[in-house]
Amino acid sequence: MDEIEKNNIYTVIANLLHKARGQVKSAVNTTMVHTYFEIGRIIVEEEQNGKERANYGKQLIKNLSIKLTNEFGKGFSKRNLDNMRKFYIAYSIVQNGSAQFRLGFSQYMILSRIDNINERNFYEIEAANNSWNIEELERQIDSALYERLALSRDKEEVKALSRKGQIIEKPQDIIKDPLVLEFLGLEEIPKYNESDFESTIITHIEKFIMELGNGFLFQGRQVRFSFEEEHFYVDLVFYNRILKCFVLIDLKIGKLKHQDIGQMQMYVNYYDRFVRLDEENKTIGIIICKDKKDTLIEITLPEDNNQIFASKYLTILPSKDELKRIVEEQTR
Repeated sequence: MDEIEKNNIYTVIANLLHKARGQVKSAVNTTMVHTYFEIGRIIVEEEQNGKERANYGKQLIKNLSIKLTNEFGKGFSKRNLDNMRKFYIAYSIVQNGSAQFRLGFSQYMILSRIDNINERNFYEIEAANNSWNIEELERQIDSALYERLALSRDKEEVKALSRKGQIIEKPQDIIKDPLVLEFLGLEEIPKYNESDFESTIITHIEKFIMELGNGFLFQGRQVRFSFEEEHFYVDLVFYNRILKCFVLIDLKIGKLKHQDIGQMQMYVNYYDRFVRLDEENKTIGIIICKDKKDTLIEITLPEDNNQIFASKYLTILPSKDELKRIVEEQTR
């Protein structure tokens, strides 16, 4: 057996072991989440078992904590046991998706703080489908992703969000308005231009793609195309594998002008006529700007427009109430 064949065998076996360990870790994690749910159930049912003293629940958890810690070690502090209790209370109501418990216990602690069951279900599905860690889950909740998507949809589409998460079937489904780009740190820069804006996005391209949403693949920056001896440059070019189309992004740090829309229309037309393949769908153009007027967009573009869109961007992470107000103003 030569060295190359040995290395190939090693790679195959190593991949199997990595996969097995991942599955074991996942299985252990799932088992522990179910176990914590059951512990929470037992505590709640004991509390409700005819006990009249107001401090009974606290005393019960305190005594349990001492005994469980003595026998099983760390992980059973009063705080953790109270979290298991809250976890059971939040998820004891039968709801779509929650019975599978596909996330870690810490993530469920974050989700348990959300009172709206539909909103909670949405974040649970999205966190599982997109492998969000704790930090990303908290950011998506803080950036009011559910509200940003829900307020631009009708009642049936909002219901679908809680059952299936974000489903992308048409160009409008990938548009977020506003885009929250606090991770770029632009607020800390006294003055920046569009080149700085673009460079900062490239530095944080992974987070930027996560903010854009599902299915985006980065193709390039300042992508050039030419005709009639003139050169044109698209700020950012992506491909969305779900919609099977190119997505062109133009960055504007000021107010959106009708010339910007016309420029994007030209970019989209070029890609549709000379770049995209027959089996691919029509190109989408998104202008990311600091400020915009929807009336200008509606007048400039045809009524049946489903290719060119504009989204405002925010350089700080406002409160959820402020985000709701911004989105509601834009959907009036």
